[in-house]
Amino acid sequence: MDRRPGPQPRPSPGSPPMTTTTAPRTQDLSEGALGMALLDIERGDLRTARHHLAQAVTQGVSTGSNASLFHGAPALEFVLTLVQATRSDVREAVDRVVDARLAAARRRQASGALPHLAEWDLIRGLTGLAALLLTRSTHTARLTDVLTYLVSLSHPAQLQGRKVPGWWSPSGPDEEDVPGGHGNNGMAHGVAGPLAVLSLALRAGVSVPGQVTAVGTFAAWLDRHGARYWTTLQDLDAARPPEQQPVRQSWCYGQPGISRAQQLAALALEDTARRQTAEDTVERILTDPLQFARITDSTLCHGWAGLLALARAVAADSPTPERFAPVIQDLRRRLAADWEQLPKPGFMEGRAGAQLALDGTDTTGWTRVLLLT
Repeated sequence: MDRRPGPQPRPSPGSPPMTTTTAPRTQDLSEGALGMALLDIERGDLRTARHHLAQAVTQGVSTGSNASLFHGAPALEFVLTLVQATRSDVREAVDRVVDARLAAARRRQASGALPHLAEWDLIRGLTGLAALLLTRSTHTARLTDVLTYLVSLSHPAQLQGRKVPGWWSPSGPDEEDVPGGHGNNGMAHGVAGPLAVLSLALRAGVSVPGQVTAVGTFAAWLDRHGARYWTTLQDLDAARPPEQQPVRQSWCYGQPGISRAQQLAALALEDTARRQTAEDTVERILTDPLQFARITDSTLCHGWAGLLALARAVAADSPTPERFAPVIQDLRRRLAADWEQLPKPGFMEGRAGAQLALDGTDTTGWTRVLLLT
């Protein structure tokens, strides 16, 4: 269902130059002015949105290697999409970004090297670009090319003579070296992201060869390994699935985000048992005082705001949404009591994102950037 508003005055950033140079943080959807515009647009405050958009693009718009759903031209297109104001030059710039990222991924695959997370994850990679392309009114061959690439990650890779998952990465989210590599499991930087976007594409009627099988492969991996932030070679060799770690559970990492991806997969595959397990996991974690004790802030990324937005999305797709009403009420109470203490003003780790979750509306479809819808 199209939840975007009808025609209305459009925020215009003017005509910013597209540039390949390193761009300022203002066009960072996570923490810059571009992210703050999401709150303005959702609230219908288009005057402030214009101010934030102009601030974001004043020094140009990045189309370089750092361009992604959360930075530069793709991030700008996502924000403009929320008011049906996408410009042709921005879209063309995004197309060039997508083509460059796909070409680089294909060269890497041809070399036999393992992928870095930034090649394919939600925040920096092709999963995020697939999510953006899904928001377009017309789905083109460029989207199917990206989905085909994501499906290819479900095929095994080789590491020193042994099979590892095709998304196995030699380094972590901050490009730190991980001896033996790892399989990242979270929504922001892990395989839950490709699982969610491939499932959302199936639900939107967009599919490529092997997509259903890939969804099953990713989901089965998370069945076994989703209790941990990431999986090591030692975990692969273990006779039993690793036990759940005593870590913070959030949207970005941990079982809440993974469970939403699993629920989306279940809905795409019409798998009632998987959907029930995913919903049970969300309810169990979000009613556990020991799990709550590890949450230390109100952010979307890893705090109360993200859990609240996630719980609403899970409830909306559940045949028994009323079971989540006490959970949502409790999360909203916790967020309301704490969000003003956040020192940052931005979207993912700041007050704008917390207010979006607290308001509880999604008229524009802003939650699509988190792969929640």
